[in-house]
Amino acid sequence: MEAPKTLQEAVIHFANPDNCREFMVKLRWPDGKVRCPRCGSDDVSYLPNARVFKCYKKHAKLKFSLKVGTIFEDSPIGLEKWLPVMWMLVNSRNGISSWEIHRAIGVTQKTAWFMLQRARLAMQDDRKGGKLSGEVEVDESFIGGKARNMHRSSKAKKLEGKGGGVAGKIGVQGILERGGHIRAHVIDNSQRQNVVPAVHENVEAGSHVYTDQLRSYFGLCAD
Repeated sequence: MEAPKTLQEAVIHFANPDNCREFMVKLRWPDGKVRCPRCGSDDVSYLPNARVFKCYKKHAKLKFSLKVGTIFEDSPIGLEKWLPVMWMLVNSRNGISSWEIHRAIGVTQKTAWFMLQRARLAMQDDRKGGKLSGEVEVDESFIGGKARNMHRSSKAKKLEGKGGGVAGKIGVQGILERGGHIRAHVIDNSQRQNVVPAVHENVEAGSHVYTDQLRSYFGLCAD
């Protein structure tokens, strides 16, 4: 079967344990030789009844599942749920929320939150502090529900003495290297002292930086 093209196809596809095994084997061992994650030996065989592999070298814990050595290892959640979540994450342009996972996969919202954080951890930038370069875009957004859509009591608390706007929302600044990596972090507001330092910390000098008309970025190149 071809790779799933929709979430529904992904859920159906990975509901089959054999499809999960085939996918994980191709991802982890592209040459087709399954290797023990504990000793590296390829002297292993698959035990279909238990759905685990067995290594024939002498060491502790000879049997291992496809989750061993991955971000899924210490989780009781099966691959039939993990893999659709990963599919959702890599195929979503605008990101996904734990509530979306909760509804689509059929897990509790708490479990969905855990899965989302673990998946994001696995997709973190692996450059360990290296700066972005080339053509870099910078923008910010404030995330949160609109006050007019809230219950009356919640609306009153959110707007009390703050005048609406971005009050009560979480600010996020994103820095995107075109064709490369993206980094994001929480900001208190969009004032210069909150948005410019991150650009200097994450962008190589001499790069072409693109921003909107926010005055906080004026004179950025001269800093």
